[in-house]
Amino acid sequence: MQDPISDFLNTLKMASRQGLESFTFPHSKMIMSVAAVLEKKGYIASSRKAKKGYAMEVTLPTGENALRVSSVKRVSKLSKRLYKKARDIRPVRNGSGTAVLSTPKGVLSDTDARAAKVGGEVLFEIW
Repeated sequence: MQDPISDFLNTLKMASRQGLESFTFPHSKMIMSVAAVLEKKGYIASSRKAKKGYAMEVTLPTGENALRVSSVKRVSKLSKRLYKKARDIRPVRNGSGTAVLSTPKGVLSDTDARAAKVGGEVLFEIW
């Protein structure tokens, strides 16, 4: 596992496409922060640490109106980092998607980063 964020996003996308209710994944502070942002945006119903070990359990939203992950694009990679200023952050897919950024104020969505007027490393885009 070279890039835990990419592995988490790929697992999330595949679980969403297969219609799974939940999945487990090794946790870290960064993955937990990313999961919290995705939970706030509705792509994840809940995420919590497992009682034993270094795992976290992620529950996906269910129902007809549940927000499903159709695609994910990893923007900032290990080989090439991409940073944006607050004024340069643009909506993803005309507002139907979300960009997740790592900022000095923590991991934030694109709308939260624009509202707080902070820039940072663009981790990925999800829609």
